Amino acid sequence: MTTTDTPPVPAPAPAQRPARGPDRPPGRPAAPETIRFAVLGDSLSEGVGDRVDGRWRGWGALLAEHLGGPEHPVEFRNFAVSGALSADVAASQAPRALAFRPHLAAVVVGVNDTLRRTFDIAQLAGSLDRTCGDLAATGTVLLTACLPDPGRMLGLPPPLARPLARRQRAVNAVVHALCGRHRTVHLHLADPVWTDDRTLWSADRLHPGERGHRAIAARFHALLTAEGFAHGAPPAREPTQPPPNRADTLLWLATSGTGWVVRRCHDLLPQLLVLAGAELRHWAQGTGVRLDHRAEHALNAALAAVSLDVPRARMGE
Repeated sequence: MTTTDTPPVPAPAPAQRPARGPDRPPGRPAAPETIRFAVLGDSLSEGVGDRVDGRWRGWGALLAEHLGGPEHPVEFRNFAVSGALSADVAASQAPRALAFRPHLAAVVVGVNDTLRRTFDIAQLAGSLDRTCGDLAATGTVLLTACLPDPGRMLGLPPPLARPLARRQRAVNAVVHALCGRHRTVHLHLADPVWTDDRTLWSADRLHPGERGHRAIAARFHALLTAEGFAHGAPPAREPTQPPPNRADTLLWLATSGTGWVVRRCHDLLPQLLVLAGAELRHWAQGTGVRLDHRAEHALNAALAAVSLDVPRARMGE
């Protein structure tokens, strides 16, 4: 396996979907001799929370190490960047990934969008639709994931948490709709089995620790094995690096953690306080359902704009 974070030059030949083998699920290709695997997204896919030899490793690299075998080497590129929004992925990461011509590509992004005062579900739907559509059009098989609600993960009080939860549910609804359109290999990272197990998460509660990154890699590996794309043994689930000690955690909170809080206070907090005020006002008046209806209307309009549809129940996932 080779790993790098820069696109190859010249670009490889286009990814081709080989003919389906006799044991292959209908519509899925057999794996090529060399599997090109790309990861697009934000800090979760960059590997934040899983540091090895002074660099972020993450679930993508762990998965890449176990995708292939003697007859199926893997070439891996990680284009994910901490702080990326869905629009950044579409504008910057997707063109580089397309030049790489991956057979498999993970597109996991959206939490940062919910943490911006400029949150726009229509813009997010358009960006993700372009990214996934352009990759799928080349024959790439997509990996996607719905993501946990950041307000819940951070333990915010309900008036602050509910607006973020509403946003994340809308983002996940868009991802589910794209999953259906492109038949992606999909992981439900918003499920309680992931969010309630604190051993999977790092000190900041937003990024997986090594155990969490390994769990994500192992679950994607199982899904890809069922589709005929994973040929190696599953990634080990138990960490191999010593967990960060209390001093390491305090240092992170005093440096990177503080910087994150400052940036969010400048960008999101003023608007979040306004949203929290609206939550309290509607709660006092017994009209909180109006906020849900407003969010569902915006979601449906965003999906319609990119010719997608999703059951209303998905908004509650």
